[in-house]
Amino acid sequence: MRGQEQILEKIASKCYFSASTGDELSVDDRHLPEIIQCRTCHIQFPREKCSRGRGLCIAVKEEACTTGKIFKNDGTLWLTFRGCLKNCANVNNIKWSVYLVNFRCCRSHDLCNEDI
Repeated sequence: MRGQEQILEKIASKCYFSASTGDELSVDDRHLPEIIQCRTCHIQFPREKCSRGRGLCIAVKEEACTTGKIFKNDGTLWLTFRGCLKNCANVNNIKWSVYLVNFRCCRSHDLCNEDI
């Protein structure tokens, strides 16, 4: 499982770097909870249930719940993953090898990343 975590860390760091060089997500965190629960799933293929890593994680103040979606170059969804991520930013179409990666972040309520 460590190999998968390294891949996700590389994708996340590339997405944060790409987002921070463009439009950063600006959030007024005075009205957001200090910690929230997020859904985790390391591997979920389209039209299937989570096959690896289903559970919960706790996002502290500088973290957010995230949902990442990896698409093939033709736009077909290949894989979805969920979890907690520090310095999360909403980004679209980050090129990763032959794939495109989208990240969505949220802190509005517990398990907010189940529906994004």
